[in-house]
Amino acid sequence: MRQKTDYIINPFEINIDPMERLLLVNFEKDPDTVYVAFEPQVFNDDKNGKGHLVIGWRTDGKVDVYHQSSLNPDPRGYDNVGKGLVNMVEEEFSEASYEVNDFGAQVYYRFKDISDRVVIIKIKENNPKRRKPFGLLAPMGDVAENPSALPLVLLHDFYFVRKKHTEVEISIAGKEHKPDELPLPIDGAKLLYSRYSPNPLIVTLNPATDAELKPLEVKLQQKQISCGEYDFEMEWNNNQPAIKSITRNNKTYPVTLLFNKAFPDIKTLDENIILKGRFKIEGHPSTGLIVGHYTIEKKNGETKVIIIPSSGWKPCYSKFSLLFLYTVAKIFKKWPTTYEWTANIREKESGNQYMQSGWKRI
Repeated sequence: MRQKTDYIINPFEINIDPMERLLLVNFEKDPDTVYVAFEPQVFNDDKNGKGHLVIGWRTDGKVDVYHQSSLNPDPRGYDNVGKGLVNMVEEEFSEASYEVNDFGAQVYYRFKDISDRVVIIKIKENNPKRRKPFGLLAPMGDVAENPSALPLVLLHDFYFVRKKHTEVEISIAGKEHKPDELPLPIDGAKLLYSRYSPNPLIVTLNPATDAELKPLEVKLQQKQISCGEYDFEMEWNNNQPAIKSITRNNKTYPVTLLFNKAFPDIKTLDENIILKGRFKIEGHPSTGLIVGHYTIEKKNGETKVIIIPSSGWKPCYSKFSLLFLYTVAKIFKKWPTTYEWTANIREKESGNQYMQSGWKRI
C-alpha cells in the first residue's frame, strides 16, 4: 500500500555566500577624506569566481567595491553592506595576497581607488605566541538602511591583529593612517581593532521575495526530509505536519533555524487565527545563537508572518574578556533586534501559494 503524500508550505530560505577569508581594517580615528576602513575578502568558488575583493567603507556609511576581473560580484548583494553600494570597480591589483599562518595574518594589497590614488594595506604578524581564536557574529548589518535580507556573518576562528611583533601600513596617496586599537586587552595582549577570520560563513536569511512558493512534499508521519541542500525535521499533530527545524548544509558548518512551537502548515490554518512562537538560529557552537519570536495571523484568506530576532545575539563566552567586550560594546548583541521580516501569503486560483515579503529596520 502506498503511503499518503501531502505538501507543506515552507516560507523560509537560508542562503550561503561562499567566502575563503575575510579581514576588516578600521582607521576611523585617523580617517581619510573618503574612507574609514577597508575590508579585503578572498573567494574561490563557482558562484563568485576565484580572486580578491576589497570593500572601501566610506565616511558617508556607504561602500565602494574593488574586485579582480576573475570575480563576478553581484551589486545587488551589497544592499545589506553599510548604507549601500556607490561604486563597483574592476581593478587589477598590482599586489593582492592574504593568508593566515601560525604567526597570524599576512596581508599585502596595492591598488588604485576611484580617484586614482594608490592604496596600500599591509599587515604582517610575526607573533610567536599562539593565537586563541573564538567565534563571533559580526555586526555587519547594523548600519544597513534598506536591508533585503537578514545578514548573518558568522566568523569562525576569529581573532584581532596583535599590536606587538606586527608590521602595519595603511596608506592612501602616500599618507599613512593609524589603525584603530581595541580599548582592552584579550589573552593578555594589546590588540588592534583590525580583525579577521580564515573561515567565515556568510548567511542571508529570507531575502525579499515576490513569487510563488514551491511546496515541500511530505509523507504521512515522516519525521525527516531532505531537499537539495536542506534538511527538515517535522512534527505531527492530528496528522497535520509542522516544521520543527530547517538546516542549510554547506561546506563550512550547517546553519539551523529551529522553532519552539513547530511552524505550522500555512495552507491548513483556520480563518481569524493568531499563533505565536519562538525561534533560534544556530551554526557552530562557538558563534552563539540568534534568538527571536514569530507571529502568524490568518485573515480574509491571507496569512501574515512576522519574524523578529527580538532577543538578539547570544554569544558564546569562551573567555572572561569577551564578557566584558560584549557588555561594553552593546552593538554586538543588539543589532539583530532592529530587523523585522513580514511576509504576506495568499492562495492563487491555481491553488499555489504566493508570497510577498521583505525586511525593515525597527
